[in-house]
Amino acid sequence: MSTWRMPAETAPQERLWMAFPTGGYTLGDTEEDAHAARSTWAAVANAAVEFEPVTVVVDPDDVGIAARYLNRNVEVLAAPLNDAWMRDIGPTFVLDQDGSLGAVDWIFNGWGAQDWARWDKDALIAGEVSGRSGATHIVSALVNEGGGIQVDGQGTVLVTETVQLDPGRNPGLSRADVEAELARTIGATQVVWLPRGLARDSERFGTRGHVDIVAAIPSPGTLLVHSQQDPRHPDFQVSRDIIEHLRTTRDAAGREWSIIEVPAPEVLWDDEGFVDYSYINHVVVNGGVIACTFGDPNDDKALQILAEAYPGRRVVGIDARELFARGGGIHCITQQQPAAS
Repeated sequence: MSTWRMPAETAPQERLWMAFPTGGYTLGDTEEDAHAARSTWAAVANAAVEFEPVTVVVDPDDVGIAARYLNRNVEVLAAPLNDAWMRDIGPTFVLDQDGSLGAVDWIFNGWGAQDWARWDKDALIAGEVSGRSGATHIVSALVNEGGGIQVDGQGTVLVTETVQLDPGRNPGLSRADVEAELARTIGATQVVWLPRGLARDSERFGTRGHVDIVAAIPSPGTLLVHSQQDPRHPDFQVSRDIIEHLRTTRDAAGREWSIIEVPAPEVLWDDEGFVDYSYINHVVVNGGVIACTFGDPNDDKALQILAEAYPGRRVVGIDARELFARGGGIHCITQQQPAAS
């Protein structure tokens, strides 16, 4: 049995990894769109580097552009990119029982081989980051993304039936198959299956149900869960169903969850339909939390909930609307590397 274990995001970190947006839908159709994307990705990197080292993977053609946006303390690693969702294209870092660093290289296939996605370059990024970090390279045959798992560092992992069991990702695999691979690679002893993700994330340009927009584990036995308060939004019922389902599950230690509902922003729509704006999609760093805001009346309430859930950490809000317009949030564009011993 493997001794690799994925630590909680609250564990001490060596650095934060990101990627810089390049080309395609992420940059958009105009220079104004491109500036908005680059500015938002850079705002997250520039906020995080105040807490810990940050390395941003940048396409070789964009190194000069990135330098105009990124804090000079942010390290740049040049490598070819299709996209900029480091949580999904990068490795999932783990530690061995002796404290040595490993990096799980999942198969990435564009969130289930979706027809709009390109991943010939992104599929190589986990190996690139793994080598640069000095981690032991752990190859997995599971099609998976970092946004599709949330852990407590004690053996519990949250996943979604529509992601790991997606026929476009892992045709023919059973729950038992997925659970065995999660045990081997990240040390999972209790896999909690959510039935689905949020409504917009289940549409054509979504991930088909990433958990990191739905629920987070700020401490063992505690869940932060997205809660849509407005009955007009389809996630009103979705979030209630998920919360009720989670109440029937237990963590690896056999505990019932203490569930903290985090109200969704009041805004319901953007130009594309119902939004999936979520405060759950934050990233924890050493001494801080980089959190999504939306210029919304609920921003302050959500940031206060996060501050209470992560005591002793400074919560920094970044306007994430440009990220969500492109399909994700702050957790989606970051990947933490735990401190090895």
